[in-house]
Amino acid sequence: MKELVLFDHDGAVDDFLALMLLMTMENIEIIGVIVTPADCYIQPAVSATRKILDLMGKSDIPVAESTVRGVNAFPYLYRRDSFVIDNLPILNQHDKYITPLIPQPGQDFMIRALREASEPITLLITGPLTNLAYALEQAPDVETKIRRLVWMGGALNVPGNVEKNWESGQDGSAEWNAYWDPFAVARVWQSSIKIILCSLDITNNVPVTPEFVQKIGKQRQYDVSDLAGQCYALVISQDYYAWDVLATSYLADPEAFQVKEVETEIIATGISQGRTKIVERGRKILAMDKVDKDWFYSYILQQWKR
Repeated sequence: MKELVLFDHDGAVDDFLALMLLMTMENIEIIGVIVTPADCYIQPAVSATRKILDLMGKSDIPVAESTVRGVNAFPYLYRRDSFVIDNLPILNQHDKYITPLIPQPGQDFMIRALREASEPITLLITGPLTNLAYALEQAPDVETKIRRLVWMGGALNVPGNVEKNWESGQDGSAEWNAYWDPFAVARVWQSSIKIILCSLDITNNVPVTPEFVQKIGKQRQYDVSDLAGQCYALVISQDYYAWDVLATSYLADPEAFQVKEVETEIIATGISQGRTKIVERGRKILAMDKVDKDWFYSYILQQWKR
């Protein structure tokens, strides 16, 4: 049987790429996509999500727009990428959407989707955990409907990617998905949900290099490869990694990864706000530790030949 997955992303370039990869997986049944207004501007992020599903022939998958808000806003320079993706020519070949946008807010759709599911669901979240924290507070019964959470977030033994800024009181230890709403992460950590973490510790090992983008470009006769190459070309001038794409690929072949159990706590306040800290007798999670990089890059190239 296919694994039921509810996908929650926050509209950055790598989130759209993760969406594109997820839609190629034959072992997965996607029951919905939630877009969170974090690393994006929400209207173009929702629009681009629907256009990608249309392009990939997945217009039967409902999309929901979350209305949650975080504590620490992503920089606007990051967020404006959602406008660029939404206006790429390959996504604007038609005048109308087919993929439905449901009227229910994304955080409430998560509750409904979990309650109505015929079996426990895997949550794939490549943005903040705010929708999940909301669901746990508003409907505690849904916790038992979650098979596992696969989350791209946090930094364990490496620096965070939130810039150190003593004026704002951040010491550089936090990862952005955790920093946007550290209280939500802390709430999820209080639950008994099985957490599989794809942190910066492992994503730092899968850079998006010009050579890799050029390999995608050689496949541009395929619509998905063409779109993926265009997305990566937008960010190739900066240090960019396959953050969300790596987390998503775990669903395809967990055997390609080594995971380890670690005990952790979430720092929700102070200069380390958003830090995912290893501590003795902390909350036990499974952290992705190593990945077969040859498999990973080859897998992406193969899946995007569509």
